[in-house]
Parts: sequence; structure tokens; C-alpha cells
Amino acid sequence: MTEPLRLPLAHGYDVDDAKELLRKEIREHRRSRNEAELRELSAGFTQHVLDAVGDARRVAFYVSTPGEPPTQDALTQLSARGVHILLPVLGPGLARNWGVFKGLDDLSERAPGRPPEPSGESYSAEVLNEVDLVITPGMAVDGFGTRLGKGGGWYDRALASLREETMVFTMLFDDELVATQRLPLNDYDQPIDAVITPTRLFLIEGSPFQKEALANLAEATG
Repeated sequence: MTEPLRLPLAHGYDVDDAKELLRKEIREHRRSRNEAELRELSAGFTQHVLDAVGDARRVAFYVSTPGEPPTQDALTQLSARGVHILLPVLGPGLARNWGVFKGLDDLSERAPGRPPEPSGESYSAEVLNEVDLVITPGMAVDGFGTRLGKGGGWYDRALASLREETMVFTMLFDDELVATQRLPLNDYDQPIDAVITPTRLFLIEGSPFQKEALANLAEATG
């Protein structure tokens, strides 16, 4: 079993440097997990995704890449339920668009370093106004709903166009929940509402995780 992640304190850096410091540590830690461990965790992730989606009929999701929390089983099971799933795709002129999931066999890698994408027509971010919830990838989340992504800013731009009532979940490993410090935050970063891990599914607001983060912040600033 992989040793728990221990992140360095990112205080004293500018925001972009602090984010990259944390991403580097998380990327290295994710690479230390082997395939057997990821398979073992997959069932927990999948069940919590199904629980999060519940009766929702239209969901924005993503295709995981190696080392990330696995999404393939969840995609297959949601599709079998008849859930309409939107996935990120590169649109015309490298625009960040969304396409419709039609099955794992339909996915293909269209650009180096990009997750596999569905075939067919793509849609602009406005299509997210039609979804019931969004499930994003993430490298870390703190007790205040701040999400650390990979650095492209795609999800932050997309989430800014959501309806206010649309819930946003982030999938990550348990040790990527950060209660010991506030994650670095840019003005354009969009908060998330809830997290999905192999062992937990919960809303951040009012959770024990948030209370722990608040207590740690009070101790650090008191």
C-alpha cells in the first residue's frame, strides 16, 4: 500500500509557484500507486459516483488518465442506467468543448497528453447549463472548497458558466483532502461543493473535514 501523501506548506510562494509545488508532489505520489492498488480502489470510487449521481439524468464527467482516480467503470455503469454523460473534448481551433459519451470503445486519444475523447459533434461550455451535476478531476481539495487542478484552467472557466444550483463534485484520493493548510487560490478559481474518494462521499459545507480545516486555520493564525 502506498504511503500517505505529505504535502509541503505552500506559504511564502506566489500563487502559481505554490500551485506548481503542490502539483509536483501530488504527481510523484500518484505515480507510486501500482495498478493493483488502483483496481482495489476502483470499486469504492465507482459506488460513490453512482451514489452522487443518484437520479440525475444529465451529468458532466471525465475520462481518467493513468494514475488518476479511475472513472471507466463508473462511466459504463452510468451509461447503462441511461444517464446522458458529457465529456471534455478539444473543439475547433483547440476550443475546450464537450462531447457525448457513447461507450468506452468509442473513445480515442486525439491529442498527445489529452484524455481519450468521444467521437461526434462537440458543444461549447454553454451546454453545461443543461446538466444536473458536474464531476471534475482534481489533485487536491481543501476544507473551503478550493480545488487544485492540473493547471490549464479549463474547469474553472467551464464551472463559471454553471447554473447556481448545479452541484460540483471532485474525485480524488483520500490523502489529497487537505485540512492542514489553505490551498493557493487565484481570482478565477471556482469552488466545488463535494468530494468523492474511495471511502467517502460528502458535502464540504459543515463537514468534519471543514471543521478540522477551520480549527487548523484558527490555530495557525491565533
